[in-house]
Amino acid sequence: MNLSGKRVLVFGSGKSGIGAADLLGQVGACPLIYDGNAEIDKEAVLHKTEHVKEMEIYAGELPGEVQKSLDLVVLSPGVPTDLPLVKSFYEQGLPVWGEVELAYRIGKGRVLAITGTNGKTTTTALLGKIMSDAEDSVFVVGNIGTPYTSKALEMKENSTTVAEISSFQLETIEKFAPEVSAILNITEDHLNRHHTMEEYIRVKELIVKNQTRENYCILNYEDEVLREFGKHIVPKTVYFSSARKLEEGIYLDGDQIILKTEKEEISVVRTGELKLLGTHNFENVMAAVAMAYYAGVPMESIRRSICEFTAVEHRIEYVTEKNGVVYYNDSKGTNPDAAIKGIQAMNRPTFLIGGGYDKGSSYDEWLNSFDGKVRYLVLIGQTKEKIRDAADRLGVCPCILCEDLEEAVKVCAEKANPGDAVLLSPACASWGQFDNYEQRGDMFKEYVKNLK
Repeated sequence: MNLSGKRVLVFGSGKSGIGAADLLGQVGACPLIYDGNAEIDKEAVLHKTEHVKEMEIYAGELPGEVQKSLDLVVLSPGVPTDLPLVKSFYEQGLPVWGEVELAYRIGKGRVLAITGTNGKTTTTALLGKIMSDAEDSVFVVGNIGTPYTSKALEMKENSTTVAEISSFQLETIEKFAPEVSAILNITEDHLNRHHTMEEYIRVKELIVKNQTRENYCILNYEDEVLREFGKHIVPKTVYFSSARKLEEGIYLDGDQIILKTEKEEISVVRTGELKLLGTHNFENVMAAVAMAYYAGVPMESIRRSICEFTAVEHRIEYVTEKNGVVYYNDSKGTNPDAAIKGIQAMNRPTFLIGGGYDKGSSYDEWLNSFDGKVRYLVLIGQTKEKIRDAADRLGVCPCILCEDLEEAVKVCAEKANPGDAVLLSPACASWGQFDNYEQRGDMFKEYVKNLK
């Protein structure tokens, strides 16, 4: 579709909607913005756009005559496709795209796309680094923070776009066709949007909808849904596994990641050479390696990039090593479930800093996951006594109570031996002592940096 002069309704006035409206304005379309919230500040919305100075903005109700005048609708990811208004667009025969479809139509070059319930951000960031180290024109976009639409016009024929794609974005693709795709895993999520697990799975699997026999799809062999899915798709299936050797694909064998093709067996890397920890991260590495390899990046270049890569900020993030002690920031572990991943990832005796705002959680499951790894649990915040009492009751490890995070870091540094780790993975929210988990993680890194 030639968008020049077309009246295009952008549904949603958030970051994605503004990005879409700006892009449409730059290609000569006439964007309009609609938001279901009748209270939005129309003036403020207009001020956010860089390339559209005059624009119709509708809030609460969309007049019928405006709807009849439209040539296209672009939905922001947060807008459900089963809303009555959206259904009326379809009934009217209007094309309905998401921002990913819009950006794909306007952008150039090839796309490598990642979806899945967990691990998308880390895998996207890692693949983004691999591709950026190997090529001159690379864009990392999508759910990872940079709207796809904001970069579409910068793309060239030789560009590679690495895109993190959510189920919300896949609902509205039409021609979107990645050269290499990946589905990392599918577990229960977003059922308030998709209503059933079957529908959620169906939407995730749309990532291969327009792929050809020359393309590749990377799938998790240990996910039963995806294992079966890989048998019936058009693109070439490449599996990854953290639990078994594969006849063909990429897998974890002890402490080695191996890529096995039709022709050869390649030793990719030893897990000890990576700055990422934990089986879930090794799966992310395998997915990114396979995507890059089948996108044509030489293995030597891939190997160099993955060994340099550090974790996404605040997610079991390698900070530094001081006096033989390694420090990790997992401030994103804001509840016991999330913090379990943090301690499971540790491969050495650990001083664990926990505690914070009390959300009424039980800490027993988290404490029972320590598996003898935690030398001391160093506690701060509102929950420190509550967690200490639970730890004493379960007999998992000795506890030390501290006034604040700075004191906790100093105590860990004094007591830790070379070969130990210090992990901030609080299992609690940051409120009370910090504005958010990002600030808490940043302060931890600052305190560690200032250690002598």
